[in-house]
Amino acid sequence: MKKRRAIGSAVLSLAMGVSLFATGAIAKQPESQDSFRVLIQGTNSEKAKVKDHYGVRLDFGTEGFTTTVNGNQYQALLKNKNINISEVSEVTLDYMKEAAAKPGGSTGSGPSDRTPWGIEAIYNNSSIQATSGGNGVTVAVLDTGVNINHKDLVGQAEQCKDFTQRTAPLVNNICTDKNGHGTHVAGSVLAHGGSDNTGIYGVAPEADLWAYKVLNDRGSGYSDDIANAIRHVADEATRTNTKVIISMSLGSSSKDSLIASAVDYAYGKGVLVVAAAGNDGPTANTIGYPGALPNAIAVAALENVQQNGTYRVADFSSRGNPDTDGDYVIGERDVEISAPGRAIESTWSDGAYNTISGTSMATPHVSGLAAKIWAANPTLNNVTLRQNLQANAKKYDVLSGTGAASGDDYASGFGFARVNQ
Repeated sequence: MKKRRAIGSAVLSLAMGVSLFATGAIAKQPESQDSFRVLIQGTNSEKAKVKDHYGVRLDFGTEGFTTTVNGNQYQALLKNKNINISEVSEVTLDYMKEAAAKPGGSTGSGPSDRTPWGIEAIYNNSSIQATSGGNGVTVAVLDTGVNINHKDLVGQAEQCKDFTQRTAPLVNNICTDKNGHGTHVAGSVLAHGGSDNTGIYGVAPEADLWAYKVLNDRGSGYSDDIANAIRHVADEATRTNTKVIISMSLGSSSKDSLIASAVDYAYGKGVLVVAAAGNDGPTANTIGYPGALPNAIAVAALENVQQNGTYRVADFSSRGNPDTDGDYVIGERDVEISAPGRAIESTWSDGAYNTISGTSMATPHVSGLAAKIWAANPTLNNVTLRQNLQANAKKYDVLSGTGAASGDDYASGFGFARVNQ
């Protein structure tokens, strides 16, 4: 297909082992070959004319609005010198070359371990049989949807919404996950083990879930839809007076203005934003967005291997900027916190379980930990909660893996944030 202009890398891929951050190549548009999602910018009068003619999917005020057009309409808009038009493009998905990271069939009716190694590690307790915490805190999982009827997740979804439908930018009470990734992420955050005591546990099983489908069943989505969902979380947090954490196991190699603005908006509304660092390691300066944004916590992936007395940062985990090592200051493209991310077992969309790898799997461990800490310390706000996580991570330095070193480093950030036992 002919290469087109893009808004950065406006369509994002899963940040899991299955799907690396965007490579930049253009793939077929999900709606049709002759269908284009575009961002329109310009004067208010010119935008009004285009809105009247083509309609609006999402309006972002001064940042412009998005709409869907056919090929002829797209060419006509390109000729309009009074507006700026950028196509919201789709990037290809890449695959890690390791069996543990590839998507596969679920592992059967029960998990191999009700408290997998990541749970034992983050609780710093190898004999833990069940987890607790998170009461009164909500985690919004922005992903491929969630099987909210999975026996280990049933009863926890307060909201279930789809931001990917072609006919409407938001559909309530639908969040179907036909990919598996979103259900896996949700399980690591807050799976409660099931009423029959045979299921799996997440970090904070008493937390509530907002399941927001922002990625399609192939694991990609438009940046305007993702930005819309982020802003919706913030507005809902304000409306319901709820402590909310956004967990985003998705990303792109390029910064997108709509998503960056939405993250700033949510953070300013008191929402904590946690996002995957990406799977382009061990090369430096490879953190993807939105994790790379200063108002998002970028999470690196650890594996169940110990060297130098600590868990090791996985080679696939994206690295930050080595020039900022040791400063304990989070800037753009800095890793902030590490968590278990390789060979993580969790809930799957078919009602069973699966084991996959990626910074996607590390992210929900931190989101769950944040929920647990916030529930135990309700006077914290999102900024002081983040400071608490950072201080917690400093207690458990990571000294193993490419780029890992004593103190704040570009591979593991501040360290491995864990439950204070």
